[in-house]
Amino acid sequence: MNDNRTGGGNRRGGGYRRLSLTARLALLFALVAVVLLLGLGILVERAVGLHFDELDAHDLSAKMAVIDHLIDRTPDQAALDTLPQRLHDALAGQDHIAVLVRDADGVVVFGAQLENFEPAQLTLSTQPLLEQRWTRGDRHFIGREQTFALPFPEPEPLQAVVALDVSHHVHFLDQVRLHLWLGVALAAALAALLGWLAARQGLAPLNRVITTARRLSAAQLGQRIDAHDAPTELRALADAFNGMLDRLETSFQRLSDFSADIAHELRTPVSNLMTETQIALSRSRSADEYREALHSNLEEFDRLARMIGDMLFLAKADNGLLPQPAEPVNLDAEAEALVEFYEALAEEKGIRLQITGAATVHGDRLMLRRALSNLLSNAIRHTQAGGTVEIRMAAAQGQVTLAVSNPGPAIAPDQMPLLFERFHRVDLSRSGQGEGAGLGLTITRSIVEVHGGRIEAESTEGLTRFTLHLPNMPPPRIGAGAEPFTGYADIGDRRPTANPSA
Repeated sequence: MNDNRTGGGNRRGGGYRRLSLTARLALLFALVAVVLLLGLGILVERAVGLHFDELDAHDLSAKMAVIDHLIDRTPDQAALDTLPQRLHDALAGQDHIAVLVRDADGVVVFGAQLENFEPAQLTLSTQPLLEQRWTRGDRHFIGREQTFALPFPEPEPLQAVVALDVSHHVHFLDQVRLHLWLGVALAAALAALLGWLAARQGLAPLNRVITTARRLSAAQLGQRIDAHDAPTELRALADAFNGMLDRLETSFQRLSDFSADIAHELRTPVSNLMTETQIALSRSRSADEYREALHSNLEEFDRLARMIGDMLFLAKADNGLLPQPAEPVNLDAEAEALVEFYEALAEEKGIRLQITGAATVHGDRLMLRRALSNLLSNAIRHTQAGGTVEIRMAAAQGQVTLAVSNPGPAIAPDQMPLLFERFHRVDLSRSGQGEGAGLGLTITRSIVEVHGGRIEAESTEGLTRFTLHLPNMPPPRIGAGAEPFTGYADIGDRRPTANPSA
């Protein structure tokens, strides 16, 4: 039985939850209107009722004052005999008043409209009531009893009962209640209708959001919501939805470009491998010739391995899966190791390497070393003979800056925003023979961002500079539980080539 009752309650609650937001707002408008109008109506009814009660009490007091005045002018029996006539004259024409005056023995001295009294009121009361209410048929009365003393030498009591017909007041309040309920019902219906119209109009942008969302697909991400006429709350929703669509469109476009670039980049080494293999198999060859073909293929396999490792690194960076150790890293020591590593290549090209300053940060030593290696190898590759590649480090106010600068052809301004995009290469004047997959700067940016920093690039007046801004405190952990990344080997494990930054 308990389960059944619970199920019924859930069904009733579910019925409300199935209502549209427009219907809920309309019901809320109607409920608010009913509560407000009922509260206002009750206050008005109470105020009118209290006002009528005051008027009736005043009228009763006035009639009692008239009776008191006439009784006070009755000093003897002769005046008592004329009292009924004087009361009749004083109350003439007031059909809504019923009066009963009797002496101590219950003998009626004066009576008017006695049929309006209750039978019990026509008998002598030992303890007169100050005020009471009763009905006779469809008429409503309010009455008051009071005892007066005749100003005889020996005072004699007279009991007066006055009844006031208040049917017109009661009927008026009944009409007020009737009109109140009718007005509340009409106002509730009108409020529900207006609330429904207002909600429907106000939520029109939400319907446009729904319509736009239904039209969206991977091939149609250019839809946007026009929210110029939307209320503030829905305008914020529309702006957030449009922002989401912008990000999705950008991500899908980048994914599409990334897929095309991957296919393009993988095609060259695969084509080279197929060509070398076909040539090797075209006729019988000596062992040395086969060994030479295998060495050539090994170079292409190495290129493929580095490219795949780079793409795996970027995929982990995009998903917050890179490790975030907070070990102290001496950037000057890493820079000196890299300078020693690239020294032979630099001497071969007639380039001078220079380190200035020292700094320490917290992070992953291998990743930071890789980022610096990418910048240094790029600088060496794009520096002409006789030039100097400078690594400058400084620490101030909780921030470490590391800049790698080199002289050489300037990068075009329209290329600067694209430097850190995947597979992007600048013109051939800066890229030599166009070697490398164009992922080095993208990887560098990912490493810097994992460490809570940022990277900037500038190229003016024949000098190109890449500047890393890193905090000298442990970065916040973003990808908790990430496994150590082993997709690349220590740079010191292999000899630098003409294109050391794939």
